[in-house]
Amino acid sequence: MTSYRIERASDPQDLARLAAEHIGAAIDLALDQRDRAQIALSGGSTPARAYERLAQEHLPWDRVDVVLGDERWVAADDESSNARMLRNTLLKAGQPGSHACFHPVPTVELPTAEASAEAFASLLTKVCEGNPPVFDLMLLGLGDDGHTASLFPGTDAPKVQDQWSTVGRGKGLDRITLTAPVLSAARKVLFLVSGEGKHQALSRLIDPSESSERTPAKLVTPSTEILVLADQAASQGL
Repeated sequence: MTSYRIERASDPQDLARLAAEHIGAAIDLALDQRDRAQIALSGGSTPARAYERLAQEHLPWDRVDVVLGDERWVAADDESSNARMLRNTLLKAGQPGSHACFHPVPTVELPTAEASAEAFASLLTKVCEGNPPVFDLMLLGLGDDGHTASLFPGTDAPKVQDQWSTVGRGKGLDRITLTAPVLSAARKVLFLVSGEGKHQALSRLIDPSESSERTPAKLVTPSTEILVLADQAASQGL
């Protein structure tokens, strides 16, 4: 059974600080053991604040491979692009974090979302070792409907077990997403949860009796304890 540990932050700013510290520590640990570290990051406003802090840390960024856990099937300069957000935060020019090796998800330069998913899966096997590919850190968000990455309830993406990337469809957009086997293979999994609107979803995530069909985030089942970083609004009473 998957185990969860909740670490509480006082407010969104404190949550960003905690997240940056944990990501930095995971990178340090990985680089103590291996030549390179591979991390998968999520989109969203709360992670963006953490990345702005993390970008200023003087880590061996040139030995860090950065991948997105999911990406909207849009151009890289689209306002909704997670890659664009990363380039404006963690990878911003002039910051130490800009020296990380970013491997963006191929999107509209390919003819279909399905072709992008295939190309992303091929990229993963080059960046990471393992079958499925193993990341040192998997940073995930949690939607108010219980989705994580782009594994939305009631869609086909959460059911995919034989591919490392697939097309997730949610909120009117095609998205390219890591699949549950890759999310679960990570050495460390960290959920970042903020806001009162996520309280019910977080309650369902840590509930042993909750169905993964209703809450696809339950499909993330690493061999190690999952750390949940949550602010007071999201974790009240848990």
